[in-house]
Parts: sequence; structure tokens; C-alpha cells
Amino acid sequence: MLSPTPAQSSPETFEPGWKLVTAKAAWQPRDSMGYVAFRNRLWILGGWFDSGSPCPRDVWSSADGCHWELELREAPWRHSDFPICLVFRDRMWVMGGWYNGRLPYCEAGNEVWSTGNGYDWSRTPDKAAWSPRVGAAGIIFRNKMWIFGGVEKYFAGDESHLKNDVWYSENGETWDLVTHTAAWSPRAFHQSVVFDDKLWILGGGNYLPNYKAFNDVWCSEDGVNWHQVTGEAPWSERLWFAAVAYRDRLWIMGGWSNDPFQDYNDVWHSKDGVTWTRLESETVWSKRHAQAAYVFDDKLWIAGGHARPLSNEVWRLG
Repeated sequence: MLSPTPAQSSPETFEPGWKLVTAKAAWQPRDSMGYVAFRNRLWILGGWFDSGSPCPRDVWSSADGCHWELELREAPWRHSDFPICLVFRDRMWVMGGWYNGRLPYCEAGNEVWSTGNGYDWSRTPDKAAWSPRVGAAGIIFRNKMWIFGGVEKYFAGDESHLKNDVWYSENGETWDLVTHTAAWSPRAFHQSVVFDDKLWILGGGNYLPNYKAFNDVWCSEDGVNWHQVTGEAPWSERLWFAAVAYRDRLWIMGGWSNDPFQDYNDVWHSKDGVTWTRLESETVWSKRHAQAAYVFDDKLWIAGGHARPLSNEVWRLG
């Protein structure tokens, strides 16, 4: 979900493995939270604790990944499970997402919120033109905010609720539909990355009631015309993984599959989206899904996620 940072060295120069920055961050263990790197800090926004509780609405930040500060105990936005979180025009943005797990009054959202400091939040006057959804992918590309796909009903997300539309906005208020049906199949819980001056879509699928997962890779120069780079990457089909652009490569990390049922802790990188190399390291975080992932201080970071149980660990590589 983050824009690439300038390359400093190649992946071959990494330290032997991942470093555990903290085993217990100050925030409560969680997954599917919002996350960004903003104003030289790592940020955690909301997420998920369990299916019977309201989603958390707290906001945390850290300059080093170890020491975290509570910026706001209860933000005004509610849809904090798998939201779209971006940094745009020197503000953090929270859009879409799911509210309240599996409780009777759960719903997807299409509200658009932003802040310049983490605690003073404002909402755009109108909801976004795209339909309420969860598990959409989002990115900043050519000075616009872009969103891709998602599902309108988290736990009743049959084919009719899955989306493969593409939208962009230059201000967060007015949204333009780029295409209603992109070439990649409708999906949620995928990832988008900006790499090589192109938009990229990786993996994803659907959770319930009809599980599906992909390991395909697509790219586009304009959001309209999409090219399938590969239909089957060497990393297995998955949902709820992380992807970034880092040191002139695409990266994917972790995630979950239901066929077979398992979480992952593998890390892969690619220069072109076709040929992928698995990063072999002596130490690595435990298998998990729906973790935060950052490019920050020329390092790769992950935080939290569902590692059975939920985690509030922070790790870094680089």
C-alpha cells in the first residue's frame, strides 16, 4: 500500500534475517488494521480484535517501531477492519472498511476521512462515489488516490458482491470511475503497488461463502488497460498478505490460504513480476496474515497480524 522509496542497495546485502524490534508493542494485538508511514513515523489505525466486539478505533504512532504513543483513543471513523489507508497531500486518509466484525449491525463503508496529525480527523462532505466495500486495495499514483476492487459484503461475499472496478481522486471528495470491469477478475483482500511507474495488482480473491484465491500478477500504465504479467506466480494463492515496492523490486509477505488451510511467513521479491525469488533468512516472524507492512527508514517492517493468536510484535529487515 506504500509508494516505493529510492533504492539504496540490493536485496543480497540484507542482514542474515529479520530482527525482532519488540515482542509486545503498546497497542493491543490485532490484525487487518490500517497502516501507513507518515511524517517519519509508523502508524497503526484500528483493526480487528474478535468477531463479537466492535472494531477498535485507536490511533498509534512510533518513530522507531519499539516505543509507541497513543495519539487518539477513539477516532470518529468506524469502519476500521481492512480499510484503505493512504498518505496523500501531507495527510493520512482512511476510507472504506468493515464495521463490527460479525455482529448483527455490521456493514461496509464508503466514508472518506483524513488528518494532518493523527488526532484531528475530518470527513469529506459526501460519501465516496464507489460503493461501500471492504478489502479493497489502494495506492498513490501520479498524484491521485486510486482504489481497486473489494467486496461489498464481508461474510456473504458471493460473486455478485465482488468488484473489479477502478477509481481515482485528486482531492478525496470527487471520485472518477476509470473502469467498471478491469481485466483482472473481481476480488478482495488483494494488494496494489506502484512499481516501475505502473500500477500493479497481486493475488487476493474471496473469503466467504465461496472461497477463492489467486497468485496472478497484473500491471497497468493508466488503470484502464491491464496486462497479465503472470497467471501463476511461484508463491501460492493467498488472501490477507502484504505487498510493497522496495529497493527496485516487488515484495510479498505472509498471508492465508484455505486450500490447504494455512498461514504463511514466506517472503518473495521480483524485478519484473514474472520471476520471483524467495528470501531465505535465518530468522523470520511466525506464520501470520493481515499484518501491517511498511517501507520506512530504508527497511522493510511488519507489525501485528493474526499469528494464532493475534500479535503485537514488530519486526524489521534491511
